[in-house]
Amino acid sequence: MIDKTMIFSLDDSRGDTIRKTLNTVYRALEEKGYNPINQLVGYILSEDPTYITTYNNARNLISRIDRDDLLEALVKSYLNLQ
Repeated sequence: MIDKTMIFSLDDSRGDTIRKTLNTVYRALEEKGYNPINQLVGYILSEDPTYITTYNNARNLISRIDRDDLLEALVKSYLNLQ
């Protein structure tokens, strides 16, 4: 059994890349008539790329981001830690 806490860290430049990618994906989903928040949550929970449109290369862009990195960036942003 593992009894040590794992350390996870995301560097600032990676956070900026994630933020820009999320904005691009959000806009692409919105432009295609989807609810971007619902689609992004579905993608994050399942890691199924079909939640993200291929419009404006959004699916390819978001698939380049590791889900752990994406979740860390979102939690940091939510808690205003950036």
